[in-house]
Amino acid sequence: MIEITLPDGAIKKVSEGTTPMEIAKSISEGLARNVIAAKFNDTVVETVTPLSQDGTLTLYTWNNTEGKHAFWHSSSHVLAQALEELYPGIKLTIGPAIENGFYYDVDFGDHTISEKDFPNIEKKALEIARGKHDYKMRSVSKSDALSYYKSQDNQYKVELIENLEDGTITFCDHSSFTDLCRGGHIPNTGIIKAFKILSVAGAYWRGDENNKQLTRVYGISFPKQKELTEYLELLEEAKKRDHRKLGKELELFTFSQKVGQGLPLWLPKGAALRDRLEQFLKKAQKKAGYEMVVTPHIGQKELYVTSGHYAKYGEDSFQPIHTPKDDEEFLLKPMNCPHHCEIYNSSPYSYKDLPKRYAEFGTVYRYEQSGELHGLTRVRGFTQDDAHIFCTSDQLNEEFKNVIDLSLYVLNSLGFENFTAQVSVRDLDKPEKYIGEPENWERAEQAIINAAEEKGLDFVIEPGEAAFYGPKLDFMVKDALGRQWQLGTIQVDYNLPERFDLTYKGSDNELHRPVMIHRAPFGSLERFVAILLEHTGGNFPLWLIPDQAIVLPVSEKHEKYAQKVLNSLENHEIRALIDNRNETVGKKIREAEMKKIPFMLIVGEQEEASETISVRRHGGEDFGAISIRKFSDLVATEINSTLKSF
Repeated sequence: MIEITLPDGAIKKVSEGTTPMEIAKSISEGLARNVIAAKFNDTVVETVTPLSQDGTLTLYTWNNTEGKHAFWHSSSHVLAQALEELYPGIKLTIGPAIENGFYYDVDFGDHTISEKDFPNIEKKALEIARGKHDYKMRSVSKSDALSYYKSQDNQYKVELIENLEDGTITFCDHSSFTDLCRGGHIPNTGIIKAFKILSVAGAYWRGDENNKQLTRVYGISFPKQKELTEYLELLEEAKKRDHRKLGKELELFTFSQKVGQGLPLWLPKGAALRDRLEQFLKKAQKKAGYEMVVTPHIGQKELYVTSGHYAKYGEDSFQPIHTPKDDEEFLLKPMNCPHHCEIYNSSPYSYKDLPKRYAEFGTVYRYEQSGELHGLTRVRGFTQDDAHIFCTSDQLNEEFKNVIDLSLYVLNSLGFENFTAQVSVRDLDKPEKYIGEPENWERAEQAIINAAEEKGLDFVIEPGEAAFYGPKLDFMVKDALGRQWQLGTIQVDYNLPERFDLTYKGSDNELHRPVMIHRAPFGSLERFVAILLEHTGGNFPLWLIPDQAIVLPVSEKHEKYAQKVLNSLENHEIRALIDNRNETVGKKIREAEMKKIPFMLIVGEQEEASETISVRRHGGEDFGAISIRKFSDLVATEINSTLKSF
């Protein structure tokens, strides 16, 4: 007999060789009908895997993230089989599950694939799924695995197997299909009821642009057709909210091939929106005791060697800038923190001077492969709302909690109300990924957990997600479409103060190391604006939107009064413009709606005679004819309801 511990702490004594599915049946038939995957002692296993030792068992259904992962991983095998049957001679590489769905990277050889082929692939995949083929795992010796794929002339799988240890290699079989696989599948293909090919794209083998470019086929699947229909409707809504589309329509930003890929150009309205975001945060930061600093866009290579960034990211950074002087190298700034460390080092401090809080909207540069660039969310030059707090160990808890308050203020002011916190800590099995002493990591991780608990945050702990120099607290925000984004980060760092030899004089008259907090509520302005655009669909909060109102004169003879209205609005600090084109009011309203301007102010003879404006809200609400003073109060009330003082 073996002892199986369930998530609720219950222990089941079962015969050696009992499977997760049999344990599920012993709990309830209903659970057994819904279980599609399992985890035993931190390893994902099949529901039919015989258990041979004591351990902890977790059962997964479609409603669990892990269940969906197993479902989509299994579906990638079905996709691969469908592609092999439809396109003989292709070479399969890898096919993982991703956040939504899965993909398979394929060398199609002489075959081509396009959107018109998607229905045939989907039909073939569903035909395979309906066969209710069991997924069966089997161990294979390294020599047999190599022999199998060499016989298929698949150099990609051969390369993967050559990097594996003998005794750890497994194949997965279903139907007539075999694939190299670590495991983690649903019981059989019949659970897959809906299947959709979403897109194809180019992808370099192993992400290396020096390797051959493969075709990446993206797909998604569901246990019910209804869920696929709902997902596709969500995708259509996401297309309407795509920040690249809205950014162009609202005249916020553009890109230029001559300027360079991944380097956004902010247009006047976008620049004004950015400035308002900056002023909003600067005002709150000033109240919180931050001092603004400015650092250069480049730094000597030695600066980033000292910080550790060069060792971690040097190969993926822009290449060094060489000056006329021999052996002098500079880098485009990839991070602001080393510069802020040197600002701290410019003066001696005592414990009475701390904390020091330095803030900067600093633009940094990181090389991203062209295939990874995506609108404003993945760029090569971006501005961080960076700040670094240098404090004593005794001050750490209070300072960290104050940064949590500031981060929550930012999220709430911009309409991000659905979020959780993630405490990102080390992967204890991979110490080589991190710098610094283990005891400092333990202190830093515990400090974050304590602060999160004291602030009452709903948080999860994620091993392996820490920065290389310290653990962090990330805010994981759900947008209007239910997608999750990381917005805002706070990190505790004992390592950079050590590397830069930062000190302060304590009350004992001895020198001590300060603790460093890295903090960025927006993260990067580029990515933040992109997410905010898609979250709001371009309907920004009234305090932030570039144009709050547009004055629409009924005819040319009302333009003088329209200008008078505009001047009055400006006196009330309302951002507005006039549309005095020779077009009908109806057309002007339609175009103002498309530009998502919150208020349309129509002025004609009646309005001029009564010195009023007819106010129409974006979306159709009609306020009728009111005075400019009343309209100003209406705008102020709405702004004050969303933009509280920090």
